[in-house]
Amino acid sequence: MSSIPEATRPVAADPITADVTALQAAVRGAVHRPGDPGYPSVTFNVAVAQNPWAVVDVADAADVAAVIGFASAHGMTVAVHATGHGATPVGDGTIVVRTAALDDCVIDPQTRTARVGAGVRWQTVIDAAAPHGLAPLCGSSPSVGVVGLLTGGGIGPLVRTVGMSADHVRSFTVVTGTGAVKQATSEINPELFWGLRGGKSTLGIITEVVIELPPIAEIYGGALYFDGTDAEAVLRGWRNWAQALPREVSTSLALLRLPEMPDVPPMLAGRLSVAVRVAVVGDLAHGPDLIAPLRTLGTVLLDAVGVMPYAQIGAIHADPTAPMPAAECGTLLREFTDDAATELLRVAGPESGSPLTIVELRLLGGALADRPAVPSAFCHRDAAYTLHTIGVLVPPIADLLTAAGMQTVDALRPWAHGGEMPNFATTTDAAYIRRCYDEDTAAWLSALAAQHDPRGVLHVGQVVR
Repeated sequence: MSSIPEATRPVAADPITADVTALQAAVRGAVHRPGDPGYPSVTFNVAVAQNPWAVVDVADAADVAAVIGFASAHGMTVAVHATGHGATPVGDGTIVVRTAALDDCVIDPQTRTARVGAGVRWQTVIDAAAPHGLAPLCGSSPSVGVVGLLTGGGIGPLVRTVGMSADHVRSFTVVTGTGAVKQATSEINPELFWGLRGGKSTLGIITEVVIELPPIAEIYGGALYFDGTDAEAVLRGWRNWAQALPREVSTSLALLRLPEMPDVPPMLAGRLSVAVRVAVVGDLAHGPDLIAPLRTLGTVLLDAVGVMPYAQIGAIHADPTAPMPAAECGTLLREFTDDAATELLRVAGPESGSPLTIVELRLLGGALADRPAVPSAFCHRDAAYTLHTIGVLVPPIADLLTAAGMQTVDALRPWAHGGEMPNFATTTDAAYIRRCYDEDTAAWLSALAAQHDPRGVLHVGQVVR
């Protein structure tokens, strides 16, 4: 589908000369212009430049609607900033809505649900649900925002057991590109409910979500860290072990080149290591037997696997929490064969000289591949693995990282699925975004965008048009 024609966009004054006092009068939250102390927004990837016309710390959904109305009248677009993850570049034709003040987090242990504002991070919900033995289904990093993960689907540490995180959404409160505040459930505005789960920012700015909380108090999980000299044995052994896993087990593997930093365990710093992550749900007594074969694959530098409270699920991937400049790359794989392992070792193994900080494979399948009870815009449930690379943009390797990421993806191209997942790249590249969806899904998302955002106010960032 083509982008929204320019003729449908509002014809108005230059946004740079728009009257900010009118915007200030229209909202309860604070409005910040360039040079104001509250203007800068910290993005997790600090290499992403954001220089909007204004930043608004919205107080509620009505504020979001007012910002959208102002932007529409002045020919501007509106982007959203929650926790700073998933940020894309914006310039002075855009107003950024910051949702930090939308911080409600209410657990209902009777219905096993949480009502969560758009500014809330997963760890906040996890901590609130833990006393009730309930499990908010976060991604690998609980420090990211709830809403951003859900709009991209959500592939978490328990993905093979519980499926996609967005499959556990009950409802959204969303402000569309027309400024309308709508509820979306499987029965109320079902087309919006379909598109908001997987469609990223295409159809509106979400202000609140209600999610289901499965009763999971503990898991058997963590990570085994092996010496990088054993990378081949560990990679091939993990691949063989993972092929016959029951859906009660989720797992991933990462080749790590971690710098010497205070948060990095000394035995892992400044060297190549291999992390094998596991999470077992159900009868935890079987956990040690299930992962016993892994412990024999090589020299274990750090064994951090055992029974853990669900509240500590972030320790499985141990993703960084501090903002940093990063270059990311990746794709989906339909299979990971022995030949694929050979290629991955060639471009990212001990002898490769790769500058990449993380090269990760996540096993999919299990519950993710099931047909969901309520359809969504999330596609490619049939993929077998995700491949994801991250490089930290610091001298002297900064100029090498983009090419190294692409080299890694290209080496695995013979086993590629052909699709992508929205949450595994923060990009405005239209070709990449389209690969996140099949043709029918992309066409429906584009048609819904024309209906709910006819003036293109939300046509910024990672959207389908």
